[in-house]
Amino acid sequence: MKKKKNLFERFANWATIATGSSAAFMIAFGVIIVWGISGPLFHYSDTWQLVINTGTTIVTFLMVFLIQKSQNKDSKAIHLKLNELLASHEGTSNRMVDIEDLTEDELDQLHKFYVTLSDLAEKEDDLTCTHSIDAANENQHRKSVNYKRPYQNNHVKSR
Repeated sequence: MKKKKNLFERFANWATIATGSSAAFMIAFGVIIVWGISGPLFHYSDTWQLVINTGTTIVTFLMVFLIQKSQNKDSKAIHLKLNELLASHEGTSNRMVDIEDLTEDELDQLHKFYVTLSDLAEKEDDLTCTHSIDAANENQHRKSVNYKRPYQNNHVKSR
C-alpha cells in the first residue's frame, strides 16, 4: 500500500520533523541572540531591524503552509482510522463515516442529537448502556408500533 512519495512530499515530511525539533528551536533562539547582540554594532539601525523582521516574516509565511499541510495529512489519517473503527464495530452507525463532508448546519443538528443521547445516558443506572442513532431510531419505531393507540389506526371514512 505504500507508494513512493514525490519530492515535495518527502521534503515536507522532512521539514515538518526538522522544524519541530529541539535543534530547530535552539537554532532560531541562537539567531535571535546573535541579532540582539549585533544591535550595538549596527547602531540599532533601521536596516538591522529590517533584517530580523524580513527573516521572521519569510519563515512564518512558509511555516504556515507547512503546518497546514501537516495538519491536513494528520486530520485525514485520523478520520480514516475513525472510519475504520466505525465500519468494523457492529454496534456503531455507519452513517457517521465521512460526516466531515456535511454542512455546518447538519453537523449542528447531529451535535444536538448527541447532546440528547448524552442526557439520556446520564439518567441510566447502568454505565455500560450505550445509544447510537440506529438504536435510537429502532427504539422509537418499536415504541411507536407497540404503544399505538387504537384511534390512531382508524382513518376517517368519507361519506
